[in-house]
Amino acid sequence: MIRVLAVASTAAACILVLIVLFMLREAWPVLQRVGFLRFLSDPAWHPAEGLYGLTPMLAASLAIAAGAVLLAGPFGVASAVFVRFYAAAPLASAFRWALLLLAGLPSVVLGLWGLTVLVPMIGRIEPPGASLIAGVLVLALMILPTIALTTEAALDAMPGSYLRGAAALGLSRESTILGVILPAVKGSIMAGVLLSAARALGETVVLLMVTGNVVQLPASLFDPVRALTANIALEMAYAMGDHRAALFVSGLMVALLVLLFVLVSRRLGGGWSFNV
Repeated sequence: MIRVLAVASTAAACILVLIVLFMLREAWPVLQRVGFLRFLSDPAWHPAEGLYGLTPMLAASLAIAAGAVLLAGPFGVASAVFVRFYAAAPLASAFRWALLLLAGLPSVVLGLWGLTVLVPMIGRIEPPGASLIAGVLVLALMILPTIALTTEAALDAMPGSYLRGAAALGLSRESTILGVILPAVKGSIMAGVLLSAARALGETVVLLMVTGNVVQLPASLFDPVRALTANIALEMAYAMGDHRAALFVSGLMVALLVLLFVLVSRRLGGGWSFNV
């Protein structure tokens, strides 16, 4: 059994390395001719004209992921605390199943909801509707169940001695949660939040549907933007030569950012174990 697990884990790691090497090989021609700094300093994204500026799309991807995490994080943690310490057993079970259902919902379904319901609502406030804030709201809804479920797992893994000690000190339930329980599992909560941020950063279909796909640095939450992942999906079908290679540079950027988030979350989570 151990050998099977070792082979499976080694194979998975090798596949990941091969994917990264493949992207690097495909991106190398334009990196060699243009240089990496041009992808951050060029004033626009027009590969046919020799302009490879990815900064607006990189900024949009990071802004959407950060906004989604800032919005979903508190609600996800609060949901887990409610299920674990406040809800009656039948309500907690129903709430948990609802979170699992939402977590398993295909992203295209959430994107369709965002396109047909959320975007028109935002458009009535500030046209055109497809915008940075639309991407933030839909991605927040997408990652909220992940944050809630990972937080609940951390709370469930906490030793009962923490609760008994707080009770012996005469602490109220609120004081126990805020002063003892959440600080004890904060590393695991942050690990779950960063994993959710990595998922948000790598999302494609939702952002393709609700953000407007305009390459620009947003001046407000209501401006249309284009994320790196959406740019790859939009242009890969017809890209050739340096244009195609530049899209692989976009993929490398996304992959490296996701890898960074995963490594940080692993560090905070104590090597995937809960710090309790």
